[in-house]
Amino acid sequence: MDYLIIFLVAIGLCFDTFAVSISSGIARQEIVFKDALKIALTLAFFQSAMPLAGWSLGEQVKIYISEFDHWIAFAILSILGIKMILESFKNESEKEFNPLNPWILISMAIATSLDALAVGISFSLISIPILMSVLIIGFVTFLASMLGILFGKKTGKSFGKKIEIAGGIILLVIGFKILIEHIA
Repeated sequence: MDYLIIFLVAIGLCFDTFAVSISSGIARQEIVFKDALKIALTLAFFQSAMPLAGWSLGEQVKIYISEFDHWIAFAILSILGIKMILESFKNESEKEFNPLNPWILISMAIATSLDALAVGISFSLISIPILMSVLIIGFVTFLASMLGILFGKKTGKSFGKKIEIAGGIILLVIGFKILIEHIA
């Protein structure tokens, strides 16, 4: 059952990355495979490193909060899900950006992976195995990024908002699932 949770969380987390990758494909129609690989590997690295950092932090405080950790996991995932849904309604700036610029790429990677830090904390609180989580999250993110760039190059701007909403809903559902399992 842990693997299903990890996979669903990985899907929920990668929607931001997918949306950024679509934007990259839209902004730089000339992106070739080597460039897409650079973007996808950078995004996947940060997306999988942040849960590890969060998990390490969570392990340090776990003993102090074990009686109400499921509420914390629920709150974190719910806040992230709601934030993702609300952000999907914001207007995208129309300015041109270059996702191959190292500063922009690192900024995108950090911005899209901050929620993964919080998920890592949640994983430590509910004893989800972190090494498998890191591998699954990294792989799903890499695949989503590569597909997002291709999708952006092919389809344009029409699906970005719906993708972010779906990611937010997935995180909310997982938060409720964790809460229900621990209070039932």
